[in-house]
Amino acid sequence: MKNKWLFYATAFFSGLSVMAIELGAQRLLAPYFSSSQIVWTIVIGTIMIAMAIGNVLGGKIADKYNNPDRLFGWLFGAATWTMLIPLVGKFIIAGVALVLAMFVTTNYLIVAAFVSCILVFVFPLLVLGMVTPNLVKYATSSLEESGRTAGRIEACGTIGSIIGTFLPTFVTIPNIGTALTFVLFASILYIVCIVYWIMKKKRFVGKGIAMVVVFALGILSNNIGVAFWETDILYEGESIYNYLRVEEDSSSIYLSTNVLFGVQSVKMKTTGLTGMYYDYALAAPVMAGAADDESTSVLILGLGTGTFATQCEYYFGITDIDGVEIDQKIIDLAYEYFDLSDCVTTYTQDGRAYINLTDKTYDVIMVDAYQDITIPFQMSSVEFFTEVSEHLNDGGVMVVNMNMYSTGEEDSINDYLCGTIKSVFDSVYTVETNASNMVLFASNSYDCYDQLGENLDSLDGTVNTFMTRVYNRMTEVEPSDLILTDDKAPVELLGMRVLDEMISSELEYLKNMMQDMSISELYQYLVA
Repeated sequence: MKNKWLFYATAFFSGLSVMAIELGAQRLLAPYFSSSQIVWTIVIGTIMIAMAIGNVLGGKIADKYNNPDRLFGWLFGAATWTMLIPLVGKFIIAGVALVLAMFVTTNYLIVAAFVSCILVFVFPLLVLGMVTPNLVKYATSSLEESGRTAGRIEACGTIGSIIGTFLPTFVTIPNIGTALTFVLFASILYIVCIVYWIMKKKRFVGKGIAMVVVFALGILSNNIGVAFWETDILYEGESIYNYLRVEEDSSSIYLSTNVLFGVQSVKMKTTGLTGMYYDYALAAPVMAGAADDESTSVLILGLGTGTFATQCEYYFGITDIDGVEIDQKIIDLAYEYFDLSDCVTTYTQDGRAYINLTDKTYDVIMVDAYQDITIPFQMSSVEFFTEVSEHLNDGGVMVVNMNMYSTGEEDSINDYLCGTIKSVFDSVYTVETNASNMVLFASNSYDCYDQLGENLDSLDGTVNTFMTRVYNRMTEVEPSDLILTDDKAPVELLGMRVLDEMISSELEYLKNMMQDMSISELYQYLVA
């Protein structure tokens, strides 16, 4: 081929597609394995391995064949595979997560995410890795221009990768979703192949029919949700930061982000306690005297859809509430589905950034930004909690939701968080909830346990009963050397250790429950 522009265009769109698939891979994996740095590392590492192998194979193929026909045939296969990822990828990943959970009890997250990446994403990325060495050979007509031609092809691929880094994150995924993002970039690869075949005057009727069928399947896959087994979903979508799902049952509406089984926010259809950790966290405004003073000010770092804010307004009449949430889409859902009160002033910002910039101080600061093992390290360090303490009024209290409760002997993520907070606050207490959460209270103004006990008489009815229960379950945190800093905060590795413990515990429970079941009883249990 004398016209090299198609080779440069192929390099550009291949580079574009590599990054789009990489970013799409992380979003496809997030609801199953979290969006932690561990998962990102596995995605990037797997892709680099696939690209390296592709480079080697691509060089061998380029030396063996004298025209690019085979390369564009492989590229067609990669486009087809990418187009089908939204349809079959969810089922493969869900199957891997379920099967490995039955056998892998150590480093489950790493193993499951790695196996999923290999099965779903390695083939198209291996093929895209073959592109550059092939294009360099076929675009080079003489040794004198080999360096210049190779440089141009590499530059086109790199520019494509740059654009492919920003386009999915800021344009396609938030607006059309991960599934259609795969369809879009696979379609671009299809177009590149079609242009090549037209220029070479090759017939592609059969391939054209296959493209139409696969494209239709790709479009239809957009109707299959990530939680495809759920029936009561009010909303399922994506933002720049999260996979989002709003579900409804007979008693509540709740939000899940980047998890298939878990709740980040809830709205009860009838007023009252939620039965979740938010109820325990209400002890913080009680300590701050909210029962006798409606002017109490509250800051929530990790607002979600405003469950804690709603409870503070309902039970104590608090109207000075600031909520910080990094994801604007979650704030939009809070107003649309969860009736977020107008008394809550929302800020679309990272919690640490807000604390750094604001001069306002508060009576209660709630830190609720931890999600499974996706714990922002910058909001777990001694430097962060020092900043929080400096933004508390005299008589103020901090409350933290820690959702990775561990009963293991090894030092857990919560042990580190408790040790870090205790190094900043004089009085620190924890309360275990009925779920896997642990709620922590900290103050430099008083002993949290004594303060809650003194303020119980100001409460009536259900709140008094529940706060008495919280009071009786409070455990004081002792100083320790387990301290996280901005420089060293391995929160995800610590969280993964707890995750392995939780999986091992659940497996033991299931094995004990099912060992005496008959085949028919086991079938009925699985169906139910």
